[in-house]
Amino acid sequence: MKIDSREQIALITGLAKWCLLGSLVGVLAGIASAAFLIGLEWATEVRTAHGWLLWLLPAAGAAIGWIYDRYGRDVEAGNNLLLERIHHMEGYVSIRMAPLIALATIGTHLFGGSAGREGTAVQMGGSLADFLGRILHSNRFDRRILLMSGISGGFGSVFGTPVAGMIFGLEVLTIGRLRYDALVPCFAASAVGSLTCHALGIVHNPYPVGAAPVVTPVLLLWVIAAGLAFGIAALLFAELTHTVQHAMKATVPVSWLRPILGGAAVIAMTYAAGTRDYLGLSLPLITDSFSPGKIVLWAFALKIVFTAVTLGSGFKGGEVTPLFCIGATLGHAFASVFGLPVPTFAALGFVAVFAGAANTPLACLMMGIELFGAGLAVPLSLACIVSYVASGHRGIYMSQRIGTAKAHSIEFGAEFTLHEARNKKPVRSGGMPDSSGH
Repeated sequence: MKIDSREQIALITGLAKWCLLGSLVGVLAGIASAAFLIGLEWATEVRTAHGWLLWLLPAAGAAIGWIYDRYGRDVEAGNNLLLERIHHMEGYVSIRMAPLIALATIGTHLFGGSAGREGTAVQMGGSLADFLGRILHSNRFDRRILLMSGISGGFGSVFGTPVAGMIFGLEVLTIGRLRYDALVPCFAASAVGSLTCHALGIVHNPYPVGAAPVVTPVLLLWVIAAGLAFGIAALLFAELTHTVQHAMKATVPVSWLRPILGGAAVIAMTYAAGTRDYLGLSLPLITDSFSPGKIVLWAFALKIVFTAVTLGSGFKGGEVTPLFCIGATLGHAFASVFGLPVPTFAALGFVAVFAGAANTPLACLMMGIELFGAGLAVPLSLACIVSYVASGHRGIYMSQRIGTAKAHSIEFGAEFTLHEARNKKPVRSGGMPDSSGH
């Protein structure tokens, strides 16, 4: 047996280095996420207690838009900017991204916008990680790894799912590929970020799924059918959000005026719906999705529209918690119509719609196991995989690259992004254009 001691020393040294750096990123991300979640809880409580704040949503949107137009143009791309920096490492991510996105997201929630929290946590984690890299004078390779760990740290800390956070940072960059060179720091950042957030008093919502059902062929057929519905919902959400965004840019050239229209639309939709359940994170609506008969069957469609209008018109926040809500309410509706166990299918939708919209099936599977238990591992896997395939080459992160197409009969050019895939036709194997354009 021959062992190269220099190789082992290099491996152990690298392990120690990235455990330390990843942990530092995790501490920064965890502190930022905890402060943000406290602010978000305050904003939700104040909005709930003072319903008239909704009428100020257009003015709040104009203020958010003006602040970004004046001070945040270089960070306005948000999560897509982080992905671009990791892929190309041209320039850096301004530290202004962290406070701007945190304050803008809290403002969006305070006045009633329908948005999430993941995007904010990821952007804070990424910008803080890049700032740490500049302080340490890190090279291009190390800065790329630090940015990935910042994404994991933000995700794992804001949801309390450290393993899912690790996988998300490795999986979100390129569809069909994982980046194992960042495995150690992404895990360290996500785990330490989650622990830090918990140590600062953050408690994440539990969801009552009850006992896991017995896995049978009939159950799996129903899961496949539900997975198709989840993937189509993810596709509709992503496309509607991008369509609203493009329509706003085409019709309203002044960026800070767009949220005024979006805010007015949200107010009108709120009174048309006759409820405020679709504002903010909609956490009570998610919780109700796990109990039979507590929500209307079309709740998922309303949440899609509310969130697409909010984010597409220029308000700030994440997409993931709204996707949780869309998935859980759609799972509730599917189970109610076909006489299936509501808690189980609400849990499947919770993560599977996100898997289709973010193109991260493995991270979503692990999130489902961390949140709902390993007893649902098989149906969770199937639902996430089917949703991921059914959503096509679309998604909420337009700077994602397509490393491996979702069907062997479809090919894209080298380093195609989802933005390019949305505007160009793929090619079938053999060089024939795909007349469907999908």
